[in-house]
Amino acid sequence: MSEAISNDDVAALPFEAALKQLEDIVARLERGDVPLEESIAIYTRGEALKARCDALLKQAEARIEKITLSGDGKPTGTAPLDVDR
Repeated sequence: MSEAISNDDVAALPFEAALKQLEDIVARLERGDVPLEESIAIYTRGEALKARCDALLKQAEARIEKITLSGDGKPTGTAPLDVDR
């Protein structure tokens, strides 16, 4: 029986670390050589890591601004980035 994997630390991980761990989990699951119980545990951690990455990306998008230009192409200021366009 494998030891339980804690997800308590996920909320403190920076984006790059969370993404790396998520990539490692996906690679292990794709190989298919992980026992079922451990697969369930690391899949659950993967879900927590994905949620963390999504939250950090949304925070970053909210902080990004685009430069607004006048009719002659000169910068006039900034406006929130509309990521849906």
